[in-house]
Amino acid sequence: MYSRFLVPLDGSPTSFLALDHAAELARLSGATVILLHIVEPTRHSTGFERPEVYIKDVRPRFLEAGQALLDEAASRLRRNGIATETVLLESGTARVSEQIAQQAEVSDCDLVILGTHGRRGMNRLLLGSDAEQVARIAPVPVMLVRQSSRDGDQTRSAARTPVEASDNAGTQRRHPTRANKLKKPHE
Repeated sequence: MYSRFLVPLDGSPTSFLALDHAAELARLSGATVILLHIVEPTRHSTGFERPEVYIKDVRPRFLEAGQALLDEAASRLRRNGIATETVLLESGTARVSEQIAQQAEVSDCDLVILGTHGRRGMNRLLLGSDAEQVARIAPVPVMLVRQSSRDGDQTRSAARTPVEASDNAGTQRRHPTRANKLKKPHE
């Protein structure tokens, strides 16, 4: 069983969905959740003619906001009795995906639980996928979590019932798992 989960948070709905998955799995297994937020200076510093303005005025605000995000998420987990650690990093010149994979190793994690936007087609080609890159290079298994593509449906991926192909083509046998009991948040 997994005992240390790394959950990268960027403040997006899918990162919080990954956090929900991690919380449920940690509650069931007693695992520790390591929350990671990465500030990307180059994303925020472009357009600044004077780098010292970014370094002196802007960067501290991004670091504070990142720490606040981590503190809020950690507090939520701790209130539910889940052991939690936080890590705040700046990406510098490294890719975010590389830092996530590296942090999984540094924090001795055995699972990364990562929200993904589930981009398809041209958007995926143009924007790339940090989540896909993490899945390729991480030294440990990676669980990708995304919202359902159906409008208004907040089904979490872990709530889908695992199925197994049977000897009879076209039939499926449902496995009796805890996942069968999960409900959609709006139910």
